[in-house]
Amino acid sequence: MDIVKVMAVTGSGSLLFVVFELIRRGRLKERYSLLWLAAGVVLLILSLSRELLEYVARLTGIFYPPSLLFLVAFVFLLLITLHFSAVISGLSEKNKILAQELGLLKQALEDIRNEYKRS
Repeated sequence: MDIVKVMAVTGSGSLLFVVFELIRRGRLKERYSLLWLAAGVVLLILSLSRELLEYVARLTGIFYPPSLLFLVAFVFLLLITLHFSAVISGLSEKNKILAQELGLLKQALEDIRNEYKRS
């Protein structure tokens, strides 16, 4: 087994272990972990099967098959970034609505206090 394969298998196996550990400890929710798990599994499969890696590399026009692993990892990172950008955008909108509702509630409470003081 060459050093590149050992490093690729170790890296993708470590990624899967870390994701499972984060899920187990409750630090990563299951719905957010799907892309991480998919990335780890795909990288592990490509790392273990040299023939599959070379076949996919030939199909995509990549001359050095291990660089396909970096391409796959990069694509998954882009997908994860896009996913979290969408999640953050939704949370930002919800946060704005909550802040507006809180302002309205504070104003209503202040109005009630002023009415109570007058009577």
